[in-house]
Amino acid sequence: MTFVAELEPTAVWQHFDTILTIPRASKDEGRMRRHVIAVAESHGLPYQMDAAGNVVVRKPATAGSESAPVTILQSHLDMVQEKNSDVVFDFATDAIVPQLDGQYLKATGTTLGSDNGMGVATMLALMGGTGFAHGPLELLFTVDEETGLTGAANLDPTLLRGRQMLNLDSEEDGIVYVGCAGGGGSQLTVPLTYAPAAGTALKVSLVGLKGGHSGCDIHLQRGNAVKLLSRALWASYADGRFRLARLEGGSAHNAIPREAFATILVDSRERSGVMAALEQEMKAIAREYGPADPGMHIVVDDTTPPAQAWDGATTAQVLALLNALPHGVEAMSYDIPDLVETSVNLATVVEEAGTLRIGLSSRSSIDSALEAMRRQVRSVGLLAGAKVEEDTAYPGWKPDLESRLLEVVKAVHKRELGCDPEIKAIHAGLECGILGKKIPGIDMISFGPQIEFPHSPDERVHVASVARFYRLVAATLTALA
Repeated sequence: MTFVAELEPTAVWQHFDTILTIPRASKDEGRMRRHVIAVAESHGLPYQMDAAGNVVVRKPATAGSESAPVTILQSHLDMVQEKNSDVVFDFATDAIVPQLDGQYLKATGTTLGSDNGMGVATMLALMGGTGFAHGPLELLFTVDEETGLTGAANLDPTLLRGRQMLNLDSEEDGIVYVGCAGGGGSQLTVPLTYAPAAGTALKVSLVGLKGGHSGCDIHLQRGNAVKLLSRALWASYADGRFRLARLEGGSAHNAIPREAFATILVDSRERSGVMAALEQEMKAIAREYGPADPGMHIVVDDTTPPAQAWDGATTAQVLALLNALPHGVEAMSYDIPDLVETSVNLATVVEEAGTLRIGLSSRSSIDSALEAMRRQVRSVGLLAGAKVEEDTAYPGWKPDLESRLLEVVKAVHKRELGCDPEIKAIHAGLECGILGKKIPGIDMISFGPQIEFPHSPDERVHVASVARFYRLVAATLTALA
């Protein structure tokens, strides 16, 4: 146990302290799932698991509330695993190292996993003696949310009797969410043609960007390391000044790339010209993105030449494609102030088996706009000679401002915390959209503590907001009972 277990409310933070020690990558949540089941068994609570690996734990009502409607509480077990390139850390084996930063808890050079670890910790705390009245509870722990919401998509809905649900996967204190965006991924594959290496090899690194969640943070207009490095290289290319031998960046479809790396082969006679062009373009980029990404910088080092590199045509094809692909906010909502309606994240670039694979993630609260965004990505890919594959899009969650559950939560928030909550929709993809399709008629809202910069090593959770969050959960369950 660390100092985290001593934070208030200890019922929640003790569980989160343990969660920090449990690896829980998307599609590899087995250890976290076993821990959830162990906690359920320690309290004598029944549970079920479906074929996808989702777990439902049932807790009976407190005395006098047995006839209350069943309430579902839902969080996901997996986390985004991001770290700074200079940090030695193995997410498969190492415990996350927490630290206090003023009023916030964060990790040391890695993501913290408060998304959605705080929701999971809260539900684990509810398995024990709560000290407050509540009706019958179904605690739903889903898997693989971060790489496509496949746990929710493959949930066996017969496991659930409840028709009202508190999703605990939101990240803004004082805000209740009643809608979310839908989304879908696109993968572009470019075959690479190689030729023997010649010339001086330079490693070009663009680092120090903030990145962030591709839904929650896309409106902040932070730099995308893949896009900006490709832009700087394209501006320096000048019809063949160098050849690429490597280009990679990004690590998750729902994280804005913070770092990108390239290896280029340049003739010694062209070296000074390439360096000058890179410097000039990066100065322009720094002026544009300085307010959002003041730590961004480029590093150029000599490196050992590889045996082969991409030929000139492939180099030009890849740089043109990456420069043409869209990234960022496409449209704002006409209906909800300050809500991003449609966006796309150029998320990952990786070389594998003689190909370059480029991953993008599109989001929109309007199905037709989502499909139009994906068609744009597909069109650019096809024009560049790439093979284009698309994931099945997941649905959005349409706001219901007449929701009975929303009225209860608003009244509880006012009574317990002394103010009305803000009612919003979110540009991220919550599992509520999928669960609403699988369980017709279910009434849902989503809220959580203050979590900032998720999906990046800057991720942090406001400690005092967790107490308010737990208080709101408890009071809402009592009101529903």
